Amino acid sequence: MPVPWFLLSLALGRSPVVLSLERLVGSQDATHCSPGLSCHLWDSDILCLPGDIVPAPGPVLAPTHLQTELVLRCQKETDCDLCLRVAVHLAVHGHWEEPEDEEKFGGAADSGVEEPRNASLQAQVVLSFQAYPTARCVLLEVQVPAALVQFGQSVGSVVYDCFEAALGSEVRIWSYTQPRYEKELNHTQQLPALPWLNVSADGDNVHLVLNVSEEQHFGLSLYWNQTGPQIITLNHTDLVPCLCIQVWPLEPDSVRTNICPFREDPRAHRNLWQAARLRLLTLQSWLLDAPCWLPAEAALCWRAPGGDPCQPLVPPLSWENVTVDKVLEFPLLKGHPNLCVQQVNSSEKLQLQECLWADSLGPLKDDVLLLETRGPQDNRSLCALEPSGCTSLPSKASTRAARLGEYLLQDLQSGQCLQLWDDDLGALWACPMDKYIHKRWALVWLACLLFAAALSLILLLKKDHAKAAARGRAALLLYSADDSGFERLVGALASALCQLPLRVAVDLWSRRELSAQGPVAWFHAQRRQTLQEGGVVVLLFSPGAVALCSEWLQDGVSGPGAHGPHDAFRASLSCVLPDFLQGRAPGSYVGACFDRLLHPDAVPALFRTVPVFTLPSQLPDFLGALQQPRAPRSGRLLERAEQVSRALQPALDSYFHPPGTPAPGRGVGPGAGDGT
Repeated sequence: MPVPWFLLSLALGRSPVVLSLERLVGSQDATHCSPGLSCHLWDSDILCLPGDIVPAPGPVLAPTHLQTELVLRCQKETDCDLCLRVAVHLAVHGHWEEPEDEEKFGGAADSGVEEPRNASLQAQVVLSFQAYPTARCVLLEVQVPAALVQFGQSVGSVVYDCFEAALGSEVRIWSYTQPRYEKELNHTQQLPALPWLNVSADGDNVHLVLNVSEEQHFGLSLYWNQTGPQIITLNHTDLVPCLCIQVWPLEPDSVRTNICPFREDPRAHRNLWQAARLRLLTLQSWLLDAPCWLPAEAALCWRAPGGDPCQPLVPPLSWENVTVDKVLEFPLLKGHPNLCVQQVNSSEKLQLQECLWADSLGPLKDDVLLLETRGPQDNRSLCALEPSGCTSLPSKASTRAARLGEYLLQDLQSGQCLQLWDDDLGALWACPMDKYIHKRWALVWLACLLFAAALSLILLLKKDHAKAAARGRAALLLYSADDSGFERLVGALASALCQLPLRVAVDLWSRRELSAQGPVAWFHAQRRQTLQEGGVVVLLFSPGAVALCSEWLQDGVSGPGAHGPHDAFRASLSCVLPDFLQGRAPGSYVGACFDRLLHPDAVPALFRTVPVFTLPSQLPDFLGALQQPRAPRSGRLLERAEQVSRALQPALDSYFHPPGTPAPGRGVGPGAGDGT
């Protein structure tokens, strides 16, 4: 198929060396060779049968190098096909045998070797060309005079014009002699692809973008590269009238069968209109996006707020024929959010309606559309478009526009109305109506609304405060699962905190959700919910947690370790670190570590921007930090700290002292837990 010159230029690029392709006139293949050599192209193609390698009877010509070049084969000035020129470089291989050997190979004349010594050399060179679905083999006869025969030296080249190839195809070329004395040469070249077919992704959807001119017809085949009988299921939502099926065997020059079974399918036409979209380009221009061509016409309509049907503006405007992906224009002077485009098909059924200007100009306005009609001798009349019809102005009717007709005419004369369209036969004006609302009640209503809003806000705040106090503050506990003993210690702390007015979340109690959602998703959801409710995130540091934090701070990623699949602390660092780096952590995070397990100074400096408490020695301060930010210091804080300490002590003893070893007494206070 001839390639348009502008598409070929786009495919080949802007390099002047590439764009200045040589043009070959005519459709006949040809060959030419280096000076001193003679060459001839057989009239027809031959079978591509390389045969086996045979011993050379003496010096022979052999291909040594393949070189390709893109050219254009043109029937007319603008009717050109892309063609691949191939140059085969030849050299003399082998040497003359002794006379006794020559007698031994007395039949060598048939293989292209003439009289010994000062005789010329002949060779039959085969060029094999493959580019799916085309395969060709041509035969070139080459003769080298005796004066140019130098053993092991290049004698020149023979050039073949040319193999036709398609843009974007992969071309494979082989060259060998008949008979074949050496292994064949091969060369692979990827031709440039046309730029008008592009594949892009939009979420789960894949778009094939075809950028072709309106005059160019094209067919698109999405095929299955399968063997044997196949049953292919099409989703009913993908059916459109222009969806066709093409079937062919993957063989050269195979016959293709085409069928378009959905042209009259009602489901396909319904899907086509559901996929159609109107798109505003400029103030006056817009187009219809649709997968297929469809017969339709469109007109402007006026849509007033309140759910009334959009009223066509025909006349004074007229219906316009619509072509898919072709820019259409309406003679508007200004845009308005109440102006909409309604689309109908050939059966005059409304299929699509969109208020294109609403996206850029805001929601529908409470404006009145005035239609001005101009007659002979400069006569004109005005009417206001309403759901009941067009009400003449002035009028004694009982409609809203009739009651305000005098004011609307005054606004029109004073230039307060927006002119949307103007023609010799009439004009369209949009006049605002909000100024005519009874203003004497406006302040009263405003005061009532403000009072009601303030009262509701006060009651809501009191209700939320009482509700939050009753439910307790949310606390998300994050830790590194160093070992099973440390996990039991964490579980004991979480259970003790639950006895206070705290709502504790820890991954130990949510293993099913953690496995279903994954650690990152589970932590992200828990962190967002906790912070949205005004809660606090507790980072419980251990040697493993400190090592993991240091690894993140050093490399920015978490390397593989011995942590289990439920380690939410490892997964949480990707969300926790930005809060600390951007200064959002104070007030929402606190740190903690256990006495005798980790010194607070071992916590990385970045995490010490929030309070870090040692447990149980600093339990009162720790519990005070877990209270609501503005909650008063309760006198029961020490009592609650003692309660938590008693609940935590068995787990601490079990963790720090093996069974049978007496544990030192531990209490609440600055020196508790300091065993050194």
